[in-house]
Amino acid sequence: MNPIKQLAGQTAIYGLSSIVGRLLNYLLVPLYTRIFLPQEYGIVTELYAYAGFLLVVYTYGMETAFFRYTEDKGENSRQVFSNAFFSLFFTSVIVSGLFIFFQQPIAEWLGYPGRSRYIVWFALILGFDAAAAIPFAYLRQQQKAKRFAFVKLTNIGLNIGLNLFFLLLCPYLINHVGGPLAELVSVIYYPSVGVGYIFIANLTASLVTFLLLLPELSYLRGYFDTALWKRMITYAMPLLLVGLAGTVNEMFDRMMLKRFLPYDQETNQSMLGEYGACYKLSVLMTLFIQAYRFAAEPFFFSHAKLNDPKPLYAKTMKFFVIVGSLIFLVITLYLDIFKYFIGEKYHEGLEVVPILLMANLFLGIYFNLSIWYKLTDRTMLGAAVAIGGSVITVGLNIWWIPIFGYMGSAWATLICYVFMAVASYFMSKKYYPIPYPLKRILSYLLLAIGIFFVFRELSSFALFTGMSTYLLSTVLLISFLSVIGYFERNEIRDQWA
Repeated sequence: MNPIKQLAGQTAIYGLSSIVGRLLNYLLVPLYTRIFLPQEYGIVTELYAYAGFLLVVYTYGMETAFFRYTEDKGENSRQVFSNAFFSLFFTSVIVSGLFIFFQQPIAEWLGYPGRSRYIVWFALILGFDAAAAIPFAYLRQQQKAKRFAFVKLTNIGLNIGLNLFFLLLCPYLINHVGGPLAELVSVIYYPSVGVGYIFIANLTASLVTFLLLLPELSYLRGYFDTALWKRMITYAMPLLLVGLAGTVNEMFDRMMLKRFLPYDQETNQSMLGEYGACYKLSVLMTLFIQAYRFAAEPFFFSHAKLNDPKPLYAKTMKFFVIVGSLIFLVITLYLDIFKYFIGEKYHEGLEVVPILLMANLFLGIYFNLSIWYKLTDRTMLGAAVAIGGSVITVGLNIWWIPIFGYMGSAWATLICYVFMAVASYFMSKKYYPIPYPLKRILSYLLLAIGIFFVFRELSSFALFTGMSTYLLSTVLLISFLSVIGYFERNEIRDQWA
């Protein structure tokens, strides 16, 4: 099969599971933003920001090391799988145990005294998710995308079902139905838990996911190869730095907004909730990048064995930018529709959405470019780029949040990812030069940005209201697609004929 077509197919399957699952999960946002006050939803935003950071620590680059050494002809793939799984499993048990032991001081440091149970729940969630990481990586490496999608969708479906049960059904039965059924529900439902039921639902789904992946553990070998593990951990540890820096870039704004905004605690928490809810409007870009990464990482390693895979990598970058630019335009041109996925009291933060969309697109570009250090085993240099980005993120957030609020965080995110993409591009030219069609890629990016600004200016006129605004959006979107179709018609025909 044509490799670009194969990558697109794998991305579509991973994307279907991610998009269907995340969109179902995304439907919970209107529920959360209507049930909980912004300061309550701010707790969810903050704790999940920390969880994203900690999951990188829990997995410490071992997934990428698994792909790297599985494709090495000199290594036994089954032993690589066993080493990676046992390594993550035992470290997860230790780290989660420490969090549970120190739950009280951690909760007090976060500003949630009396809610240490949140720490216990998240420690268990992270432990199960980390233990599932290598079985999921194995499914990707074996191109078992349908099995991967089934487990992921089961996780999300269970999570959503439990959210609806605890946040809607239980209160309804107690407050409106009464009787024996309400008494039965009151045994397991306590209104005082509040947002904690979001975490309980997640924990249950993570446990079931790990249990569903137990059949993949039949591939394990009982022997732990210490020499192989040392090579894997040497390769992986710089990737831990990459992951930590990447998580700082992604999550630092939401972790620090509450602390650096120059208002009272309740206002800061509310603004964090607004920012967190509006951040979710970039979900389509995030899902596309996630699905692409699931398919592309094993794809890049498996095709590295070809005589000259570089032109193939260049083509994947170009089509990635085209699709990413299209997603950017779909959301920004129809933001008046997408905004209804969050409560009206959160709409004040909508101005961050275009900035965050473009920032995430550059994050995806950086991911494409990062193949140079993964294939050449220069993971420490890759870590240097990511750390440079995190320095920008931390510095600009500390500087700009007190001045510009969450707009400062959004701009800091964009500047960080642009820097990382540019730095990675120039380093790749030195260590693993790939003939990217740079002029065309930049032209498509600038075209998408230009169309967005044209729309913003034209839609400000009184002439464009209601349906006329949507007509303008559609005309501009078709214009973008027409330009792409004209310049890429031969490539599209060759790749997908």
